[in-house]
Amino acid sequence: MSEAGSAPGGVREVKSAARTVELLELLAARGDRPARLQELADELEVPRSSMYALLQTLIGRGWVRTDVTGSLYGIGIHALLTGTSYLDSDPRVRAVRPYLDEASQALGETVHLGRLDGRDVAYLATRESHEYLRTISRVGRRLPAHVGALGKALLAERGDEELPEGPYEARTPRTLTTRRALAADLAEVRARGYSVDREEGVTGIVGFGFALRYDVPALDAISCSVPVARLTPDHEASIVAVMREIRAKAEATAPAGGGGAVHWR
Repeated sequence: MSEAGSAPGGVREVKSAARTVELLELLAARGDRPARLQELADELEVPRSSMYALLQTLIGRGWVRTDVTGSLYGIGIHALLTGTSYLDSDPRVRAVRPYLDEASQALGETVHLGRLDGRDVAYLATRESHEYLRTISRVGRRLPAHVGALGKALLAERGDEELPEGPYEARTPRTLTTRRALAADLAEVRARGYSVDREEGVTGIVGFGFALRYDVPALDAISCSVPVARLTPDHEASIVAVMREIRAKAEATAPAGGGGAVHWR
């Protein structure tokens, strides 16, 4: 577990709260791989007895679930309810969703809305194509920003000095894994006006990403994913044209300053 530090505003963080959040994030990151008590205690470097007490508290409140033997632990349903509340309360997500529908209907492909969160992009909304198997697009999934079209569109809105040194995680043989390669690609994104992910995140899938510039620098982006087998030059041109139009509509409609009277940081 990380050492206690300062929370925003200079207030020293509460250790018990930090430990609870770290536990929930760890369980969420494991997905469908439940954890044992000792695994969690070792990962977060806390005593086994303290971890057990924390788990039992969170089970009682629905944030953690356990199996019939009481030996395996996973994320609970209240995490889903809280995540849904986040999406429902966000005015940008509400404003952009209808345009995702429009893009999906016009192109027949999968479209996404994502938000930059640290070095990752979180998927906030998606509209699936019925033409091919679903791959990476479920709401709530996180991907490293250097991997796909959403992340590269957003990284290009920032200076290269903000890029970590690397090497970066490789998801496919085409993933850009060095700072130099990523910086060169981002220069092309800035010149072109949108990003292209040619099988860098998922083999067989090409993505086109467009930053939504209602924040400066942009925090949200939209993208369109299409299988390589269906990507002709004409179809690519149609995707770019439609997504540019969708971006303009979304930027014109989404509330400024975080939406309403509240400006979230």
